[in-house]
Amino acid sequence: MSLWALPRIGERLSASLSSSNHAVIKEACYEELRKLSWSGIPRQVRPITWKLLSGYLPANADRRECVLQRKRQEYFGFIQQYYDSRNDEHHQDTYRQIHIDIPRTNPLIPLFQQASVQEIFERILFIWAIRHPASGYVQGINDLVTPFFVVYVFEYIEEEVENFDVSSLREESLRNIEADSFWCMSRLLDGIQDNYTFAQPGIQRKVKALEELVSRIDDSVHLHMQQYEVEYLQFAFRWMNNLLMRELPLRCTIRLWDTYQAEPEGFSQFHLYVCASFLVLWRKEILEERDFQGLMILLQNLPTMHWGNEEVSVLLAEAYRLKFAFADAPNHYKR
Repeated sequence: MSLWALPRIGERLSASLSSSNHAVIKEACYEELRKLSWSGIPRQVRPITWKLLSGYLPANADRRECVLQRKRQEYFGFIQQYYDSRNDEHHQDTYRQIHIDIPRTNPLIPLFQQASVQEIFERILFIWAIRHPASGYVQGINDLVTPFFVVYVFEYIEEEVENFDVSSLREESLRNIEADSFWCMSRLLDGIQDNYTFAQPGIQRKVKALEELVSRIDDSVHLHMQQYEVEYLQFAFRWMNNLLMRELPLRCTIRLWDTYQAEPEGFSQFHLYVCASFLVLWRKEILEERDFQGLMILLQNLPTMHWGNEEVSVLLAEAYRLKFAFADAPNHYKR
């Protein structure tokens, strides 16, 4: 695929999915769907496209409604079975940490400060944690619910979501959003669970790989960080733990995840190339800082508040170039 062709694919996706027979989705030709989704998915078809790309919805269109009903019932079966145990001695520490973390999730967006939304997040995270005892709940997983929740709210509303009052939705719609968010977040985490097991070995490996990759693609930035004793783990742990969600506006995360779900191993391997591209994007600002404190303040507060699709597209294009250049080399991170 030509790199320069990537921005035009979104137009084809929109045209294909807005056609009368929704041919791409009905046939669920996943390879074609991934190619069309890489450069961004139109809002009106993003919910069903994410469900297809994540594997939550089956390829067979005739089976989809049945599968949705079954999975939604299964999730609320978990609620009935497990949720009352949240205050038991065995689970109370997990629930307490979730309860503390939820209000910190996107604190500047009113949607996430609504009590009913916070209760939904608590249920999703608690059920996931007790069904995955190898890792349990780890801080950062709370962020990973938000893109799914927002995208699946869009299935039921036309207005902007940040100030939307979810109490105006029908109860059935809200239950569907909750269950769909749980299952899609679970599928994402299945691919990166070693990020959250004891000592978080997946993150440790990815941060080390990021350091080695940056040393190859921009030696000046790498040596500058070494000179002022900045360890990659000190800033990039959060980039891996939260998939850059703390570094980007939510609208940019959703756009980024269009591509992550279109990429094979998008949330694990491709994310590494995105992080490398993201770091060297700030090359000028990094090289201007002349002490440890200045570098850390910069790296933990990168100015992306006004970013939109254009900036994300540039970031993804550079990550794609790095992947193409390095991914197939046997020791592609190392000199």
